[in-house]
Amino acid sequence: MIPPDDAEVIDFPNSTMWFDEFGILCSVAKKVPQQTLEEAKVTMEEFRKLTGGKRICLLSDSTDSPPANKELRDYAAEVMPEIAKAVAIISRSAVGKMAANLFFSIKKQPYPVKMFDDESEAKEWLKQYL
Repeated sequence: MIPPDDAEVIDFPNSTMWFDEFGILCSVAKKVPQQTLEEAKVTMEEFRKLTGGKRICLLSDSTDSPPANKELRDYAAEVMPEIAKAVAIISRSAVGKMAANLFFSIKKQPYPVKMFDDESEAKEWLKQYL
């Protein structure tokens, strides 16, 4: 995923984000070491500022995301329901797909989550939740 030229790009330590023309928050993971829990909490506060405290539809390319430890997975499961209406995940990594599917099968979320191979299919699916 690549942001359009007219998008306001937000650079986080572990991802690059922008809102698309539909209001979907697009996020591309950076190839960086796993965050600590403290770093994740700071990032989440910045993320909340970005979204204005509103729940959003998120399209996440997690291909380069490092595997999260249990502490980070538990934190994500706690805070994501506060910010997500629906989440579409793209991963070109078999390991990434397996990890995401495992996480979401163990930790049922109160919002829809679906894996995709194609960005346009993911956006079409997310539009129903806008």
